[in-house]
Amino acid sequence: MSDKAILTCALTGVLTDPSMANLPVTPEEMAEAARQAWDQGATIVHCHFRDQRPGKGMLPTWDVGVVKSIVDAIRDRVPGIIINQSTGVVGPDISQPVACLKAIQPEMAACNAGTINYLKLKRDGTWAWPPMVFDNPVEKVQAFLDAMAASDVVPEFECFDSGIVRSVALYKRAGMFEGDPHISLVMGVASGQPAKPEWIPLLKNEMMPGTHWQVICVGRKEVWDLQRKALEEGGNVRTGLEDTFYLPNGEKAENNGQLVEALAGITREVGREIATADEARRILGLKS
Repeated sequence: MSDKAILTCALTGVLTDPSMANLPVTPEEMAEAARQAWDQGATIVHCHFRDQRPGKGMLPTWDVGVVKSIVDAIRDRVPGIIINQSTGVVGPDISQPVACLKAIQPEMAACNAGTINYLKLKRDGTWAWPPMVFDNPVEKVQAFLDAMAASDVVPEFECFDSGIVRSVALYKRAGMFEGDPHISLVMGVASGQPAKPEWIPLLKNEMMPGTHWQVICVGRKEVWDLQRKALEEGGNVRTGLEDTFYLPNGEKAENNGQLVEALAGITREVGREIATADEARRILGLKS
């Protein structure tokens, strides 16, 4: 186990509602959120991008001009921070996220590594949204990996279920990407891996040697128990308003910085040191 733990902050998410929390939307807000996260120990920010039209901030955008203005603002405010770009889209057309990869040249980018029925129920038994398939067949994964390789972007494989975790080793053996795998265990989605700490050693054992991994957990109190277990098992961790609105004591977080501060506290309690940006780059094999 490395003593150094890498902390990531997911600043806003894809469809989280700005009316429900202090979610950053504009370039200035995103830059300030990144600075708050950085000040508390996060060295990576995972970035989704929002529609800048008045009243439309709950909607995603792939407008290259908007995306570049946000990333430029973050880099101006926090020059040393590592940008991890979201790429998730439904359907075979990946031209928009690929155009953004080319425009902003992030050091890392998410690569959703397999298909899942993305489901959630309300308490009354009705669907929270119409049941959808988040489609990531092998040809789509390969197209993203090729685009990332062309721009020297390191893929972060987001894995929503155990079979997807195992698929990453198959991708490596098939020669689909170079270098050590970087896996994010996405846990807490109702139709995916549950937010149960006892699952982490089992999932860890399914990874190929040399894999870098972190836990992403969606939820409330269970988020923090899961992150503690991930740190005890030698993994890296992520928090932010994309993943949870709530601090370990159950209070609602005012901003991303508070969530990272709480995660940094747990990291130290477990006996891990928080990696600097330079250390994170060396650990993860980033080229910048």
